[in-house]
Amino acid sequence: MKNNESGMEIRDPSRRKILGGAAALAGTGLTLSLTGCGAASDGKGAAATGAAAKAAGGGAGHFEVPPGKLDDYYILSSGGHSGEVRILGCPSGRTIKRIPVFNIDPMVGWGITNESKAIIGTRPDGQLKYWTGDTHHVHGSYTDGTYDGKRFWVNDKLHSRVARIRGDTFEVDRITELPNVQGHHGIFTDKRDPVDSSVNHTTRVFAGAEFHIPLPNDGHDMDKPEAYGCLFSCLDAETMEVRWQCRVDGNMDLVATSYDGKYAASNQYNVEGGIHYEDMMSAEHDACVFFDIARIEAAIKAGKYATVGDSKVPVVDGRKAANGDAATALTCYVPVPKNPHGVNASPDGKYFVCSGKLSPTCSVIDLSLVEKWFAGEIKNARDAVVAEPNLGLGPLHTGFDGRGNAYTTLFLDSKIVKWNVDAAIKQFKGDKSVKVVVDSIDVHYQPGHGFTSMGETKNPDGKFFNSGNKFSKDRFLPVGPLHVETEQLIDISGDKMVLVHDHTAYPEPHDAIIVAADVIKTRQIYSLDEFPNAVSAQTAGVERNGNKVHVRLTSQAPAYSLREFTVKKGDIVTITLTNLDKVEDLTHGFGIPKYNINFIVNPQETKSVTFVADKPGVYWCYCTHFCHALHLEMRTRMVVEG
Repeated sequence: MKNNESGMEIRDPSRRKILGGAAALAGTGLTLSLTGCGAASDGKGAAATGAAAKAAGGGAGHFEVPPGKLDDYYILSSGGHSGEVRILGCPSGRTIKRIPVFNIDPMVGWGITNESKAIIGTRPDGQLKYWTGDTHHVHGSYTDGTYDGKRFWVNDKLHSRVARIRGDTFEVDRITELPNVQGHHGIFTDKRDPVDSSVNHTTRVFAGAEFHIPLPNDGHDMDKPEAYGCLFSCLDAETMEVRWQCRVDGNMDLVATSYDGKYAASNQYNVEGGIHYEDMMSAEHDACVFFDIARIEAAIKAGKYATVGDSKVPVVDGRKAANGDAATALTCYVPVPKNPHGVNASPDGKYFVCSGKLSPTCSVIDLSLVEKWFAGEIKNARDAVVAEPNLGLGPLHTGFDGRGNAYTTLFLDSKIVKWNVDAAIKQFKGDKSVKVVVDSIDVHYQPGHGFTSMGETKNPDGKFFNSGNKFSKDRFLPVGPLHVETEQLIDISGDKMVLVHDHTAYPEPHDAIIVAADVIKTRQIYSLDEFPNAVSAQTAGVERNGNKVHVRLTSQAPAYSLREFTVKKGDIVTITLTNLDKVEDLTHGFGIPKYNINFIVNPQETKSVTFVADKPGVYWCYCTHFCHALHLEMRTRMVVEG
């Protein structure tokens, strides 16, 4: 304990102080000595925080976002097995919005309204095809190598889907299920068109499959590993249709794309194609596989493809054995240490960095040498690796600051390490005098994904690094066995990294991006003409067609247009509701007791629900979203005659 300048007692938040110089490895019962290399320190082994951080030119107070002020950035983060995407403010860490994507959300009515069901997808009986999901990676659309704020995409690892989110409303407008894929893990958008150089914006979204499955997975060949495979998918950013797929060796993890649009890449484990753990560890190396997009699309245009099962999507063969001739190869497998995790493109467009996970190294791959391999100018793809610095235990993900430095999460060491890419290349060439690791900082605990502000663009601003930590024991008030996760914001603007603050994340987020606030242009009110089924004062009312009843309602605080409506038991009822209010933030809700109906309509928005009136009686449909001083009185009566 010590006192701050006001005399208030404060705690040293360093893990080194709490655990006496060693951090417990979660789930193993082991401990490691975690004395860092080049750590920002107070001279006693503790990371630079509190007074030491202020002396270094930072500190949490410096980044406080006081009442009435807005954050400088949006953080768009996956929600993991909640199936959602979350928006946080940066640097405050405040949660601003939870976007339902692959889940059901009774507040907004996602998965309940007819409109959202049509996007998620339904079975023939009208029920949702899936009501669970597992979001992992969020990436945005680009113009000229940087975010344009128009669209964002997120994957569903659980059911192999890709969702598109509008940047003006932060709501999902399309979801596509990938054929013949399981464990769809990594995605990334292209940064410009790979074929038409005049198109300098996102046109494609790439998706890597992690799990080998029989192709097709129709109950045959389940005990034949040679029939198993993984497909790399390309979606059209505009239509969200799957353009093509490429069969590969190995299980794909994450995806990255080049700034010139020519290449996509995925780090891989299990290049052996094994089904069981012991079958996945025999090869000396795994790989980072590069896809030549123009060649793949030329091959498809020439008819050099097959299809799998009932899918009509063209599938090309990108396996190593089928691509021995570099002059015509569709893929290039660059060997890297076993079980890599994460691949990230440097903002200068020169390098792709694969983290070692089980190896304490990161592999720096020179994209110009990959291009030379495709041109037949170098024989061994391993020669494209130009650096492999030893960074520490458990490297997973890497971000960049635009000043030549990379920031890598060390899962086992519970650290973020800052290292210089050019120095790593020099060291790899034999220069033993260079200092590759320039700083490190403790995090709490076991960081997975980490990302820098605007770091996935050609112009990262080098201000913040966010560490997404998988364990948070001792960081927050205990609430039982399930702990929240810890997101820690780090100031990287100076020579030393400085911890700014912790904020919580409900389990279990994965990757995220930090986007400058001025990039995104949101709208606060819809337009009635966006909704073909919008209800007006003239069209409001009840219409019956046999046992199908359509109730058209409007809402305007504090009343619905109909005081009551009557249906019969067994009727198939559709309620369409339009919010006629034009005031920003004046949202209405609509809930029906005992009928599993609840949703909202934002200003000038229209939504509808369809259900069977199977319970006779009186049901008060009421506004579930506070809207007016007479909010409690805002209701309409549904009478169901027996």
